[in-house]
Amino acid sequence: MEVTDMNKVSQYKDIYKQLRNQFRWHVPDQRILMMAASFYVIKNTPFDLKAFTELADFIKKESSLFSTMRSHQRFTTAAMLLQRFDHPQEKYAEMTELYDKLVKGGFARGSFTYISALVMLSGDPDDSTHENSIKRSLAVHKGMKTHHPFITSKNDYPLSVLLAQLDKEVEPLMDHVEYFYRELNQSGFRKGNDLQFLSHILSIDNTFSPQQLISLCLNMRDKLLQEKIKIKPMHYPEIGLLALVNADENDLHHIKELTEELNTTKWFKWHKDLNTIMAANFAVREKIDQNNIVETGIFTTIETIIQAQQAAMIAAFAGGSAAATSGSNN
Repeated sequence: MEVTDMNKVSQYKDIYKQLRNQFRWHVPDQRILMMAASFYVIKNTPFDLKAFTELADFIKKESSLFSTMRSHQRFTTAAMLLQRFDHPQEKYAEMTELYDKLVKGGFARGSFTYISALVMLSGDPDDSTHENSIKRSLAVHKGMKTHHPFITSKNDYPLSVLLAQLDKEVEPLMDHVEYFYRELNQSGFRKGNDLQFLSHILSIDNTFSPQQLISLCLNMRDKLLQEKIKIKPMHYPEIGLLALVNADENDLHHIKELTEELNTTKWFKWHKDLNTIMAANFAVREKIDQNNIVETGIFTTIETIIQAQQAAMIAAFAGGSAAATSGSNN
């Protein structure tokens, strides 16, 4: 295993240990803290427990009684705000204002709309009123629902925002997404929200042709299976990310090693599916660094995809408490 990969695992373990010691009784699922720790590894930024705790406490204090921001979601939001902005408390206030605008525009209240507000806040200029972004995001989500009414739901809001940031008309964009969905399904990918997520990720790319992207995904899936890495539909987005960075067999071998390392760690051994996701995301970050992909402009897009995907998963992880409060989230 490469030293860089070992460093990522060590960094991840160290940050998680600090978060666990401080917040283990504050979350309904320890995977929430795993996700928060992973953001620092993917972003390759140092972790400051004091700054993190202060911001998490600030978010709780500023949130309404039944908001998910008062409970589990404040931890991942704090991690993302600290890494993206110089003045995270001010940006949190902007994020909650944008959340209210999204709700007024037609988004349902709840976890995924908070995630969408953060994605939109990161993508829009500082002086933006966000009006156009909200309209486009709603149009994209309606387009998703037209093509896939039974699987499109609130958890697709962050993807709607990501796709709305592309300079494309909504209908051709939805046709583009549908092409990937149909072709991958015919090649053995299972229908459902995970395949829709993968299709959206591929639609963001402008580097490869649609046919090349399909081929890359199929090759990536087959190589992962050859490495005896168990693939479930929840791993489809990682296949897309690996395809976008054109990961090779050596990269996939590292993913297997990283996964095995995480699977044998006492804190993580019960979460093998998530460990595969973490290992793939760490490998994507490594590939970006090695190939200077940041210069092509794809880095920001991939980073946003990873964080939006993980944040969406956290809301699903917290199912019990999220479901209990989803009707009254503010």
